[in-house]
Amino acid sequence: MIRYALTRLDLLVVGLFVASVLIFLTLRVLPGDVAQLIAGADSTPAQLAAVRAQLHLGDPLPAQYAAWIGGVLHGDFGSSLITGSPVLGELAQKAQVTIPLGLLAMAIALVIAVPLGVLSATLRGRAGGTAINVASQAVAAVPVVWAGMMLVVVFAIWLGWLPAQGFPRAGWHQPGLALRALLLPAVTIGVVEGAVLLRFVRSATLQAIGQDFVRTAAAKGLTRTQALIRHGLPNMALSVITVLGLQVAGIIVGAVVIEQLFSLPGIGRMLVTDVGNRDLVKVQGELLVLTGFVLVVGFLVDLLHRVIDPRQREAV
Repeated sequence: MIRYALTRLDLLVVGLFVASVLIFLTLRVLPGDVAQLIAGADSTPAQLAAVRAQLHLGDPLPAQYAAWIGGVLHGDFGSSLITGSPVLGELAQKAQVTIPLGLLAMAIALVIAVPLGVLSATLRGRAGGTAINVASQAVAAVPVVWAGMMLVVVFAIWLGWLPAQGFPRAGWHQPGLALRALLLPAVTIGVVEGAVLLRFVRSATLQAIGQDFVRTAAAKGLTRTQALIRHGLPNMALSVITVLGLQVAGIIVGAVVIEQLFSLPGIGRMLVTDVGNRDLVKVQGELLVLTGFVLVVGFLVDLLHRVIDPRQREAV
């Protein structure tokens, strides 16, 4: 297990390296003068010179990349070209919104997908199973922005149960208010992603129902539901975890949009603002952190597979 984890960790490091190179090159090959794009059309020669010096734009690209990634490895993501504040400090502050939002959305997606997916499979061919299947396909096709606006109209405007926008200034020092502020955005992402995941849970359940070990357990006196829960769910977990890991990227993209819609001070909203302000230093740091989060989730999914499936633990 340890050797396998170290092997996967090596792949994680390689993936982060490749991602950092692609992020760096993508932002450096923008058409025109990068310094002019960042500083603006009305910038003075002194401002252009300051931007070029800060980004080492006069150096060869390998030297520029080495300077940036060397700082990252020492915890220095640079400073914002607009505010002058350290990028890492702002990322840590904004992550207190984005990470809980993503985790809450994933939890909501699982709560929706697992029971309804299993129920849809066990009711296959009946009206209830068909209704769940049709509803999941319809919800999965809904754009996350439209879903968010509809939920705001119902739960924030009509019912007044939850806030429509904003996040408490005190942050998680006011946990009740912070959770209320994230609940509606998380439900927006979780419902859409949960509808997608539900279809995979349904397929995994149908496959498990047809397996010999489930039929054998039922023949020994267990009901089909008991046999499915006791013996089918551990095997279904592998497929569900894999799909959920792949959905992390979709949840992050959804967070970028939803943070704008709900005025949440998270990494996604900061990224959109910094792209508009052409704050290249912050943008490349934000993209690296978001990409790293997706890669780390993939690494954890691989380890969970190894823990859950005895056959993989026995493999070299």
